[in-house]
Amino acid sequence: MSTMLQPSKKLNLLFVCTINKMRSATAHKIYENDLRFEVKSAGTDKTAKTVISRDILSWADSIIVMERHHRNYIRQRFPEIYQNKKIVCLYIPDEYDFMEPELITLLKEKVEEVYERGLLGS
Repeated sequence: MSTMLQPSKKLNLLFVCTINKMRSATAHKIYENDLRFEVKSAGTDKTAKTVISRDILSWADSIIVMERHHRNYIRQRFPEIYQNKKIVCLYIPDEYDFMEPELITLLKEKVEEVYERGLLGS
């Protein structure tokens, strides 16, 4: 019966911020057990916990970036992926700590909004 709640295939979501320790890491944590998604996270900076790469970008069905400059980073360094993947910007500034309650609320509101609007569909 629980299969009725699950999509036939999970959507591969990649969350991207700068150092992959606050915003994208929080998004990864709060969505890691969501039945709709397989999730990974990465950062654009060379010091990121997981540095964004062609492999991780290729894995993703949709990419969720926290700020416009993360999307620009993908456009400049991986133009073919930029052209062929859904990339959604949440416009969440780098002013939160990992798992900060306000960040969790903001991420859930914004991710659910783009999901319900069909902006993440495969």
